[in-house]
Amino acid sequence: VMVPTVPVKNLNGSSPVNPALAGITGILMSAAGLPVCLTRPPKLVLHPPPVSKSEIKSIPGVSNTSRKTTKKQAKKGKTPEEVLKKYLQKVRHPPDEDCTICMERLTAPSGYKGLQPTVKPDLVGKLSRCGHIYHIYCLVAMYNNGNKDGSLQCPTCKTIYGVKTGTQPPGKMEYHLIPHSLPGHPDCKTIRIIYSIPPGIQGPEHPNPGKSFSARGFPRHCYLPDSEKGRKVLKLLLVAWDRRLIFAIGTSSTTGESDTVIWNEVHHKTEFGSNLTGHGYPDANYLDNVLAELAAQGISEDSTAQEKD
Repeated sequence: VMVPTVPVKNLNGSSPVNPALAGITGILMSAAGLPVCLTRPPKLVLHPPPVSKSEIKSIPGVSNTSRKTTKKQAKKGKTPEEVLKKYLQKVRHPPDEDCTICMERLTAPSGYKGLQPTVKPDLVGKLSRCGHIYHIYCLVAMYNNGNKDGSLQCPTCKTIYGVKTGTQPPGKMEYHLIPHSLPGHPDCKTIRIIYSIPPGIQGPEHPNPGKSFSARGFPRHCYLPDSEKGRKVLKLLLVAWDRRLIFAIGTSSTTGESDTVIWNEVHHKTEFGSNLTGHGYPDANYLDNVLAELAAQGISEDSTAQEKD
């Protein structure tokens, strides 16, 4: 059988298509009477087309176009016992269950060692909103191991008491509108966020105080659609930034490097025009997912009302 040679166009014109593959595909497609046209896999589009300074606009309803964060000091003067007292009810007759912090029975003293015992090891308390019960001594130890910012998170159900803050090192967050649309959001412009964090020295709240930390890949560019929901996410990200919850210092899951600035459980989209990395668009569930991640950090619409803009 004579096979007609089918002209195989390579749309992008750059890399040649493997001739054998082209031949076979051409035979099958021409047999089916289809026009033959081989395209290459989708291209990674990390950045929007160039944007001039004059095209960058501020975002309606959001004040300013950047904010810096410095190291906010933990609220001074409150002992852990005073902080926890606000969130706890005393339990006179503890149930015969394990304290999930020290794994000893609640009816026995706390198994935690090495604290200055300002609290009796056998006292038991119940967290007021979620009702989980622990040795008060264990909660004090847990509080002292954390950020000591006046907030507490239940280790069982993650309910947050007080205002949770993080340990993000100092830096700058810029945000503005650019006149391009994201895939999946053709009817609106795009909010671009630029995070800049320089390397520095770890503070007492970090994994290795006094040791230097690196900051790779900054400035980091992130994108949201300029829709009603996109603006809502931006406002909540600003609260998260002020509470130092967007970044942390730790070990990078991509490179394994330790003592470096890493994302902290609030996902951002860093790929503008494609979604090959999973950190891009289109992604129909992204805004809802990030709202859920922010809520898990204690940030919801009520938070924007409390925070001064």
